[in-house]
Amino acid sequence: MIGESVSHYRITQKLGSGGMGVVYEAEDTNLGRHVALKFLPAELAQDAASLERFQREARAASALNHAGICTVYAIDQHKGQHFIAMELLEGETLAQRIGRGPLELAELLDLGTQIADALESAHAKGIVHRDLKPANIFVSPRGQAKVLDFGLAKIERARPAGGELSEAPTALQPIELTTAGSTMGTVSYMSPEQARGQITDARTDLFSLGTVLYQMATGRLPFQGDTEAVVFDAILNREPLPLDELNSTLPAELGRLFEKALEKDRTLRYQSATELKTDLLRLKRKIDSGSQRATEPGAAPSGPHKAAERSVAVLYFENLSGQKDDEYLRDGVTEDIITELSKIQGLKVLSRPAVLPYRDKPVATAQVGQQLRATSVLAGSIRRAGSRLRISAQLVDVESDALLWSERYDREMADVFEVQDEIARKIAGALRVTLSPQEQEAIAAKPTENAQAYDLYLRGRSYARRMVRQDLEFALQLFENAVAQDPTFALAYAAMANVCAVYHYNFEPEASWLERAREAAEKAIAIQPDLSEAKVAQAWILYASGDYDETLRIVRSVVERKRDTESAYYLLLRALFSSGRYQEVASVAEAAIEASGADYNVYVPIQNALGALGKQDALKKVRQRSIEAFEAHLHQVPEDARARVLLAGSYAADERVDEATREADLAMVLRPNDANVHYNAACVFCVMGKKAEGMAALARAWEAGFRDPDWVRRDPDLALLHGDPEFEKLYPEDSTNKTS
Repeated sequence: MIGESVSHYRITQKLGSGGMGVVYEAEDTNLGRHVALKFLPAELAQDAASLERFQREARAASALNHAGICTVYAIDQHKGQHFIAMELLEGETLAQRIGRGPLELAELLDLGTQIADALESAHAKGIVHRDLKPANIFVSPRGQAKVLDFGLAKIERARPAGGELSEAPTALQPIELTTAGSTMGTVSYMSPEQARGQITDARTDLFSLGTVLYQMATGRLPFQGDTEAVVFDAILNREPLPLDELNSTLPAELGRLFEKALEKDRTLRYQSATELKTDLLRLKRKIDSGSQRATEPGAAPSGPHKAAERSVAVLYFENLSGQKDDEYLRDGVTEDIITELSKIQGLKVLSRPAVLPYRDKPVATAQVGQQLRATSVLAGSIRRAGSRLRISAQLVDVESDALLWSERYDREMADVFEVQDEIARKIAGALRVTLSPQEQEAIAAKPTENAQAYDLYLRGRSYARRMVRQDLEFALQLFENAVAQDPTFALAYAAMANVCAVYHYNFEPEASWLERAREAAEKAIAIQPDLSEAKVAQAWILYASGDYDETLRIVRSVVERKRDTESAYYLLLRALFSSGRYQEVASVAEAAIEASGADYNVYVPIQNALGALGKQDALKKVRQRSIEAFEAHLHQVPEDARARVLLAGSYAADERVDEATREADLAMVLRPNDANVHYNAACVFCVMGKKAEGMAALARAWEAGFRDPDWVRRDPDLALLHGDPEFEKLYPEDSTNKTS
């Protein structure tokens, strides 16, 4: 099938085959990403049980959204062939890794923790894997474990177990293909209840995981035999060889962990993946702490010790909700915790861009802290189920890798602000930072008392950053709903004003949009006169009216007071660029990138200014950073057309013509009526020397509302079009016909 097109996938190479299918690498031509396609062989498609297993694999995995579980994108048919489109993985199976010998203890504990964490997420959704084994676990070159093949999964409505927060997955119905008396799974990794053909539950997976961990530690299975009958007998009636007989260097605590995981009576076994994961983490902490002490036996201080500056890196919390739509909540809560900690004078908090590259990456906490030169690292996870919210947080000392503080919060969504405040206070206490009365008051301040309004605001902010017509319209609706929930929510009014001003500037120059912006900004100021976001909203209105000097005055005062104010630096850079003050853009570029976090828009005026100044070396470095930012963002939000067309521009400048063309074309398909997208596509084509395509895209941008000659004539990417009759007609040099 290599070279064939299946739906919107173009098959590029065969990856492998097995009893349940053939797997190919393919390019998703709609989203421009590479995926794995798993085809069910035609002969098996005629078998009802095989087809049900194949479909079950897709249903179960697609219900989960976890870094440790291979993502399934779709299940489809092509010419009668059933296939699953899933995440393309690099690396090897755990079976291949074990084949080279037992794992080092640190690697075992790290991978074991990741697998247990993935099972915790699956079990919370009512999904029991039932075929967990090394061949169904993938390990990436960076050490990320991925659980695969949910073809034998038991899918049922999730129920609270072991205190775990859970909800019924609406898209899944109870399914059970086997009955008591039949077996399912791979014999060597079966639990006793599976071997007996009894009903299975989450504890079945924990026995299988215990088997996998034992094999990782020793290089051999705990229950062996020449025939399946002998293996069954060992699982049901015999104990595995004690760990110290196989590897005397392993700690006794690991042996006790195996005993509990491989307990034949499941009522005495680990009762939840959370419990097993906690013991693995505890053992890791103890081993790491002992290693640290062992390197300095009896060491005494050699002289006065200067205390290191107390600093904390807040890693983006992991989203365990299983819903891609909850990414905005995860990002919002993480960034708000960073903001809360930034209010503490005695603590240095690393900026959002510093930690952004580690979002959704399998990293060792202490190692990240060393790379970022922080003395402590806060990591955690967030899971939402209906109106319930679970936030787990752990503060780790970088030097010793010891746990300084940890807590788990099971609260209503309405309590999210109290959780954020408590985390900030507990971190201050753990780091022995004394809070002043003013700092305590600042941390206690809430943007709104209404949790639903806050949720709408966070969701709206994620859409507003994309700055294309359709997304701005949706963001405005969300902000309007937020102030309907809480008419005193100043932050949401300020966001409404920003959206209306940007919409006026980029799409519809009618005075009504500026009037709506002014009304919303005035409401925000009336409620909270010193709100930085409200002042930025006022500055956006001035910018849309063409008053660049007053815009700069206001925005500069805002960034001096609160440098990470939403869109403040982006507006500062835009106003400087529109005023032709390119060197000033270059001088504040680093500060802007550092303060703007996940808001990738700041890269646009920076690259334009560096290009206008002819600073090619600096431009190349910023461009590479922008590519990394765009690619990381699109991994999270592949439908963001603006990020896609901006990535196309960076590719074009790097002479990656095919990739640039693909991204630009896809962006215009995603948002066919958006002025910004077509404007940036015009820039992409011009950079690649495609004048006709560039002029056509720019004409579409003009028709859709982008009519600012100041910006267009200063943009070096469009220099190819200067002098073209159509260009001069649309954007005459002495024109004041702009969207303001």
